[in-house]
Amino acid sequence: MLKLANKGNVAAQYNIGVMYADAEGVKEDDAKAVKWYRKAAKQGLAQAQFNLGAMFINGHGVAKDDAEALSWYRKAAQQGLAVAQYNVGEMYGSGRVVAKDDIEAVKWYRKAAEQGFAIAEHSLGLMYVNGFGVPKDDTQAAKWIRRAAEHGYAVSQWSLGVMCGNGQGVPKDNAEAAKWYRKAAEQGLANAQHNLAYCYDRGLGIRKDEAEALKWYRKAAEQGHPKAVESLKLKTAAELPAVGRNDLKSLCDLAYKYVKGKGVEKNYSEALKLYRRAAEQGSALAQHNVASFYYNGRGVPKDYVQAAKWTRKAAEQGFADAQSNLGELFQNGQGVAQNYVLAYTWYNLAAAQGDERGSRNRGIIEEQMTREQIAEAQKLSREWTDRHARP
Repeated sequence: MLKLANKGNVAAQYNIGVMYADAEGVKEDDAKAVKWYRKAAKQGLAQAQFNLGAMFINGHGVAKDDAEALSWYRKAAQQGLAVAQYNVGEMYGSGRVVAKDDIEAVKWYRKAAEQGFAIAEHSLGLMYVNGFGVPKDDTQAAKWIRRAAEHGYAVSQWSLGVMCGNGQGVPKDNAEAAKWYRKAAEQGLANAQHNLAYCYDRGLGIRKDEAEALKWYRKAAEQGHPKAVESLKLKTAAELPAVGRNDLKSLCDLAYKYVKGKGVEKNYSEALKLYRRAAEQGSALAQHNVASFYYNGRGVPKDYVQAAKWTRKAAEQGFADAQSNLGELFQNGQGVAQNYVLAYTWYNLAAAQGDERGSRNRGIIEEQMTREQIAEAQKLSREWTDRHARP
């Protein structure tokens, strides 16, 4: 193959690049991968152009250079490579290395979406939801999100379920909502697992089934979904699966007794110790409570920086109350630098879980933001959701 590559065979050049990038039969060497990708890219091979762009965007084997990455992505996109078209759209949508341009982002998302590239279909749908680069149109949004859902993209399946449940862009249909929640839930998406459990719990669109509700609440709770955790607490006395050196539920329950003085003398300092033990092992509920202790000065001196630290940990796990609280911290500059874009982002994520405070605060802060700031916050929300979805 090397002889062919040295003679200018473009397929051989590309394949050698892949071998070095993926350590297939050779020692991994990103610099050599870049060298061979570049040779193939200069001959016009779209996949090599895309791969070379990815090396520049990530700084693998070459100095990180977003402008150079965009240049190679664009070359591949102009040849019709869907993933490159999507990436060009993302760069325009986020204003990365180019002036933010929603119309141009929509153009490239559409090119990739029309080839059936699922994440581009989803992104185009969200542009219609928010009216970015196109007139706001829930019917078009549902159309493109449905296409992505039909191509198996879990986030779109969940989103379509929500749209069906709310009658947004499609007729309200709880049975259809439950169908799409199930598809995403079976791919491991916690939000969908929770929503499917709720459908079984309330008999929305499917036959009411306590055992199925518990099953799906438990699956979502095992991923730390806060509403699912709370639903399990209400519906069963069974212990949640152990997740660390100690029983996190028992630690939180005992801490709560110290907070309320139930069976023990009220003691905020002891409660904080127990919550911290659970928080350090990853309990989102405990992290949320540790943050509350620092914010309010319970059992410890008031400390907004520590409050922000623990609030972020819980928020990153999808705890809606913590996401709303983190939004407020960013809005007010408490423990973090004031940042309306990040405040809107966290309010938006909380609102997506049905948190009324997040929804209300998002509406308030939106009036104080520019269109560009809102777009950036929406983009950050989408990226967070995508990162926390299982493929």
